[in-house]
Amino acid sequence: MVVEDVQSGFCGAVVAWDNHGLTLEDRHGRPRGFPWGAGFHLEGRPVHLTRPARGAVPSAPARTASGSVAVRGQRARVARESRIYVEGRHDAALVEQVWGEDLRVEGVVVEELGGADDLATVVTEFAPGPTRKLGILLDHLVDGSKESRIATSVQPWIDQGDVLVVGHPYVDIWQAVRPGVLGLQRWPQIPRDTDWKSGMVAALGWDVDVPTAWRRILGRVTTYADLEPALLGRVEELIDFVTAIDA
Repeated sequence: MVVEDVQSGFCGAVVAWDNHGLTLEDRHGRPRGFPWGAGFHLEGRPVHLTRPARGAVPSAPARTASGSVAVRGQRARVARESRIYVEGRHDAALVEQVWGEDLRVEGVVVEELGGADDLATVVTEFAPGPTRKLGILLDHLVDGSKESRIATSVQPWIDQGDVLVVGHPYVDIWQAVRPGVLGLQRWPQIPRDTDWKSGMVAALGWDVDVPTAWRRILGRVTTYADLEPALLGRVEELIDFVTAIDA
């Protein structure tokens, strides 16, 4: 059961209780104790919580694919003005696969950049501000890469605290999937003068086109445990950033 404490706004799943009160755990795994009684909302309605009958055993809270506490029976929140931008459709599909349920609860929309080359123009048109934050996930954000140079083009907005640019070290989002999920020890190395996705499909020995190969990879991803920590931390950081204005 997921409830909200009206006074503090703290929302979480009931993970423990005793004679004195109950413990709620939010989507980040942070616990907080509350006394029994009134002052809670369940699915938007005020409720009075009482101690369960003797012998009842609380079950462990359900989890989403991202590992967050699942919020059941709650309608998706109206979309925030704040957004998360990712480079392309494969990035968006992977984020939806793992964080989709969390994003709908938080009212966060993920949009595709269609490539990062025009990032400064995109950010200017978005017009970020204190209540309209923009989080951006880039591929291959390492020292000396094209993406790292592109990121500097939006530095004024970053300095204002209205834009956050993060990235993973992989050439493409495909590599953020743990190779063991596909039965590999490591992802093959693709020559720089070869189209990366086509070269990867050939190196894997798959007689399919790129879209089919991606669907095959995405179909193996079921939870956050199938992804590399270098991506997990960055997406969670973006979600925290664009939802922090309510804190």
